[in-house]
Amino acid sequence: MTKFPHDQFAKEYLQELLSPLGEVETSKDVTAEVREIDVWFQPTSFEGEYVQSLGLLGKMAATVAVIEPFRNPVNTEGIFSCVVKLLNSRAKLGRQTNREDQRLEERQLPRLWILTPTASELLLDSFGFRVPEESEGWAKGVYFLTQVWRVGLIAIHQLPRSPETMWLRMLGRGRVQEQAIAELSALPVDNPLRTNALELLYILQANLQANTPPIPAGDDEDQELVMAIAPLFQQHLEAAQQQGLQQGLQQGLQQGREEGQRMILESFLQVRYGELDPRTVALILPISALPVAEFTLLLVQLSTLPAGENEHQNVQILLAQTVMEKTFIQSGQLEEIPVNLIPDLLALSPDNLSSLLADLPQLSIEELMARLAQSLT
Repeated sequence: MTKFPHDQFAKEYLQELLSPLGEVETSKDVTAEVREIDVWFQPTSFEGEYVQSLGLLGKMAATVAVIEPFRNPVNTEGIFSCVVKLLNSRAKLGRQTNREDQRLEERQLPRLWILTPTASELLLDSFGFRVPEESEGWAKGVYFLTQVWRVGLIAIHQLPRSPETMWLRMLGRGRVQEQAIAELSALPVDNPLRTNALELLYILQANLQANTPPIPAGDDEDQELVMAIAPLFQQHLEAAQQQGLQQGLQQGLQQGREEGQRMILESFLQVRYGELDPRTVALILPISALPVAEFTLLLVQLSTLPAGENEHQNVQILLAQTVMEKTFIQSGQLEEIPVNLIPDLLALSPDNLSSLLADLPQLSIEELMARLAQSLT
């Protein structure tokens, strides 16, 4: 197992996405001093539809590229190190063309892309990074040095939340990465990029688990990456879809998906918290009806809660909040959940809670509050 799982994931992830468009090398050595380029990309073909599907990453793949992803925000020395790699690789190309008595053309020159979660204005200004003209078509969060340098920097957490940036936001941190994972899981199941990316996320989680205990100080975010859940969820979802198709009923497809999500959530919670109490079981049923993207995001959120047999209450609060928000906020009945709603809901007996949740789709917020008041008196 690698000692640097996030770095390994970033290299393999970019290699997987870019390989249909050209030659990709990871950990490429340059100069006798042995400075490794994280990802070296050499375009060899242009598949218009595939390039478009990669969004911003596809636009980056239009030229030879040195790609340096950073898990933590890049600092001054990190940028200098990346620029040295760019200059060394350019010098190496120059020596090669001289030996072959050829001219080094501009299209052969690599562009450096620095991928960092965040970048302060002070850092950007100190190097002279500029925001490109809107007419150039780059997203917010993309910066360049002057043209002669061929250096671009992408502050991933500044990127707009859109399909065009999803593949790069997968290399972010915390909620930015979580949201990108949820968007990825919502892609069609037969999308090969979805399948391959989920497999790499699973490997990342396996590497993170192999490196514990202990998780290094400041790496609590690693606990949030429940990548092992994604492939498991995919398998159950595919099985549920197949079951529905065989029955020839759309209802069967929907029921199969919900049953698959229920099984995944139960298994996940049992592993982390032991035997589930009746209230938690009651809340799982309405949760299983969530859309795929929302369900996957909930799994990531659950993974951030403390694990252990005495932590059921936090799980119940998150599950109850999710159900109430789905029912009343997304439907436009409420702008926010009343302060006492969740505690009152969880104060019900398991039988009363199950009965109330079964009737919930037909209840207005006023009817729900009246039912709660009656049950608690």
